[in-house]
Amino acid sequence: MKGHWSLDDRLERSLREVPFEVPAGSESVTVRLDYDRSQGVLDLGCGSPGGFRGWSGGARSEFTIARDWATPGYLPGVPDPGTWHVWLGLHRVPPQGLDFTLEISAARTAPPEPVAAEPPPGERPPRRDVPDVGGLRWFAGDFHAHTVHSDGALTVAELAELARGRGLDFLAVTDHNTVSHHPWLRATDRGVTLIPGQEVTTDRGHANVFGEVGWVDFRRPAGSWTEHAGRAGGLISINHPLGGDCAWLLPVGERPRVAEVWSSGWWDRRWGAPLAWADAWRDDVVAIGGSDFHRHGSDGLPGAPTTWVLAEEPGAVLDGVRAGRTAVSAGPDAPLLLRLGDELLALDADGLVLVRPGGARQVVRGERALLPAAEGRHRLETYENEVIALCE
Repeated sequence: MKGHWSLDDRLERSLREVPFEVPAGSESVTVRLDYDRSQGVLDLGCGSPGGFRGWSGGARSEFTIARDWATPGYLPGVPDPGTWHVWLGLHRVPPQGLDFTLEISAARTAPPEPVAAEPPPGERPPRRDVPDVGGLRWFAGDFHAHTVHSDGALTVAELAELARGRGLDFLAVTDHNTVSHHPWLRATDRGVTLIPGQEVTTDRGHANVFGEVGWVDFRRPAGSWTEHAGRAGGLISINHPLGGDCAWLLPVGERPRVAEVWSSGWWDRRWGAPLAWADAWRDDVVAIGGSDFHRHGSDGLPGAPTTWVLAEEPGAVLDGVRAGRTAVSAGPDAPLLLRLGDELLALDADGLVLVRPGGARQVVRGERALLPAAEGRHRLETYENEVIALCE
């Protein structure tokens, strides 16, 4: 089929559904979308009579769903007969409009599955000398990264290998509006704990939902995302709330406590707006960090920034976040500020400035300094007020 979307169409309703029929006995469904990408962006997804079957946003122009495999971003399985829908997101439509073509086919034989080469195992750097606290350990990780299951360039195995080589203990894999990567997380053993997540993505804000909670419907109001996460035992965070055209603009009743205060998009950390936003959001925000890694040369590498969580083991870091036991540094080996009960440990921070919750400041002396801790968020800064580390 051929069609045309106008700017008025986008403003009226940005997500459109194009129905098509899948006959009984089909083993695969293939959809191809064609339009002039130099003029705009159309997102692509799919729903079946049984519900969600995949989303790839603007990253792909074609997908296949078959009995035993599917294009990354989509869920494999026998195509159930009946009325399906191609989801088209009118993400960027120019004033003159955008022509498009959809080709949809259902086949009784599935095409062969593409096979991706697995990366060889590498070495993990030594862990930092950080003391345990009450039987718990500080684990280093990253709460925001993408793979080929949305708009990233690496497979799950390649991403995990990169994270291990960076010295991370855990990594949340948060592809956009899909959970197709979750089975791959469970099947990947690269010496780093992979936390299932999904970045619920809209034009007016992004949020990460962590845990095996099922697919979160990004088409619904943001308050329902929070309810879904809580009902299913997951955790939600507001992502890069001041991040350019991804800034958080969505109304929400109960404000989530966890927020990606430190994103790789915080280019100049002398700019205090993320901290001001966190203080205005709610007075008990739990700050985490996320690289938002997609590919080499884009965003930050995994662990830039690094979130440190005090937990029993890497698989329990979400419990540590719920309890507010977090710290954030610029990288796995960067200066670090950790809470050890009623004391703070400042590592590799000689000459930096400790800023206490009430605003009092003092210079840190020594590469491994113990300092009294108060309630609330502390941070390390340079003499130019550049943020170097956060500690809840």
